[in-house]
Amino acid sequence: MDYKVQANFPPTMRAEPSQIGRPERIRGPQALSDGNTYRVWQKTDDVGGPAARYLLDSSDAPVYLVDPGINGIHRFRPDGTSVAKYDAPKATLMSYIIKGILNHQLPWALVILGVMIAIVLEMASIPSLAFAVGVYLPLSSSSPILVGGFVRWLVDRHLRRRLRHKKLSEEELTAEGDKSPGVLMASGYIAGGAIAGIVIAFMAGVLTDSNRRIEEWSIAHNPFYGGPHADLLSMIPFAILTMFLYLTGREVILAARNGKDG
Repeated sequence: MDYKVQANFPPTMRAEPSQIGRPERIRGPQALSDGNTYRVWQKTDDVGGPAARYLLDSSDAPVYLVDPGINGIHRFRPDGTSVAKYDAPKATLMSYIIKGILNHQLPWALVILGVMIAIVLEMASIPSLAFAVGVYLPLSSSSPILVGGFVRWLVDRHLRRRLRHKKLSEEELTAEGDKSPGVLMASGYIAGGAIAGIVIAFMAGVLTDSNRRIEEWSIAHNPFYGGPHADLLSMIPFAILTMFLYLTGREVILAARNGKDG
């Protein structure tokens, strides 16, 4: 997490003694200039200021706003240095639903409207879950899903041609596709991406010095690390992983062995 100095807190913004938590020190780069101890205030309402986590001084006045590294909104510290922030749209969506239920403020009209849209989609033979995921996820997250769906479509086309002589039904063809080794590899991609995201967030939030040294080395030695077209470099491993998944789905590579082991 990161700390953001807020010099314009309302003077009437004070915490109740029962809401004040344990003492805490500043962590991260800002700890070099501030070694004081503050008390934690987890503000849960919007009265007098936004609901957030604050650090209070001895007079119970807020000094710092704690901006998390995941779903945080402040991307620059008071000294101008940038802060790495990570998005978690699924967690944000669930938090909105949980808060709405607990606070009895869930917009049920929107929920019912979504239910009706899902019913119409299912009646039109359109998977409502895939549609909903594409609606609330940003393009940066849904685009790889689209590419994965295209790979599955190509693999299923190949499977239909290969099994045409068996005259299988639609349900049987779907079952054959679900048994493809590409499905297992895609599941591994999902698990690997989740683990990699945790590692990257851990390095950015805990191993800040190591993460800074890696970034400095990349800027100095990798000509593709910065610049307006730096993101295009990531398309190379993405294309390789996509082709690897396609070939695995078609059982060109990593095909399951048939017959009994002798």
